[in-house]
Amino acid sequence: MAWRGARAVPDFPTMPAQAPPRPDTITIPATMLPSDGRFGSGPSKFRPEAATALAERAVDYMGTSHRRTGVRRVVAELRSGIAELLGAPAGYEVVMGNGGATAFWDAASFGLIETRSHHLSLGEFSSKFTDVTMSAPHLAEPSVRVGDFGTCPPLDAVDGVDAYCYPHNETSTGVMLEVRRPDGDDDALTLVDATSAAGGLRFDATASDAYYFAPQKALSSDGGLWIALMSPAAVDRIERLAASDRWIPAFLSLKLALDNSRKDQTYNTPALATVFLTVEQVNWLNGNGGLEWAAGRSDRSADILYGWAEASDIAQPFVSDTAIRSRVVGTIDFDDRVDADTISAVLRANGILDTEGYRKLGRNQLRIGMFPAVDPADIEALTVCLDYVCEQLIA
Repeated sequence: MAWRGARAVPDFPTMPAQAPPRPDTITIPATMLPSDGRFGSGPSKFRPEAATALAERAVDYMGTSHRRTGVRRVVAELRSGIAELLGAPAGYEVVMGNGGATAFWDAASFGLIETRSHHLSLGEFSSKFTDVTMSAPHLAEPSVRVGDFGTCPPLDAVDGVDAYCYPHNETSTGVMLEVRRPDGDDDALTLVDATSAAGGLRFDATASDAYYFAPQKALSSDGGLWIALMSPAAVDRIERLAASDRWIPAFLSLKLALDNSRKDQTYNTPALATVFLTVEQVNWLNGNGGLEWAAGRSDRSADILYGWAEASDIAQPFVSDTAIRSRVVGTIDFDDRVDADTISAVLRANGILDTEGYRKLGRNQLRIGMFPAVDPADIEALTVCLDYVCEQLIA
């Protein structure tokens, strides 16, 4: 038994001193493998029980009208379940539409941002919303505070803006922000991208006006749907802009999304399987203790992964500030003795999937999804597999 830091690591057989083996020749012992090898940061692992439940509804739910009772009842269950999971304050509404968070950025540029927005840009996805408002001809040039990858710029009040925009969790880098309003600006809206956070991270719902997300991460479903928990102030803004002379495409109209959501439907036909799988995950989370239980489960996984990296002599967490280190998406850097892409290739050949780093960061890095559906015991098994693979590659 070898020791690394304060952690005991099993002694593994090593290859003779020669060129590293090819990824497809390394077989991880079956006793080391996790029970489920899906660690993607989106689409993420969904529970097989949810697929079974969907199959059982194939004849009375799938292939039926989304404006009739059968589907609308499931949409109503989703909206009420989301409100319960996220602790919706009085007066907040759950609004839904098609197109995922990417479509919501466009919709927000029409229906929530009145003149000018302020953005925190700290990774791939937060920068994309910035690009939307920067190119919108009906909006003034946005105010932008840029942070280096792996860090988080401060959220300060800015004169002349009516919406503050930032992610709860930057999926590309593994940085987690506090959901809050900027001090000194009580009139502007706060729009929080929660796509990789909703259902996995704790937050104060009263601190945001639109907490929006797609369900393919912590909610263990597919993409193509956006869901938003909206405050009365956000609803008022939507209705006022819809009544103005601003041209808003129907597909991107938050007023139409709001009106249809109140009828437990979407403006155009949703992917019924996506809605159903999201309901299954939300009910599973609520049935086990809600957001506190879900976040606690991700916390256990994060403690295991980061604890392993901190004790390792070949890896370390990419995000150095523990206060902003994500509890749902872990980014781990490796030194130049091993190639992270090769590690991922070996893992994939052994049934451990989607550990690759975010491509545009260009780092020698793995990215591990630690959403509530992932069993913390599987994260533990993953770290044992990582030790084994690294031993083989540097032998």
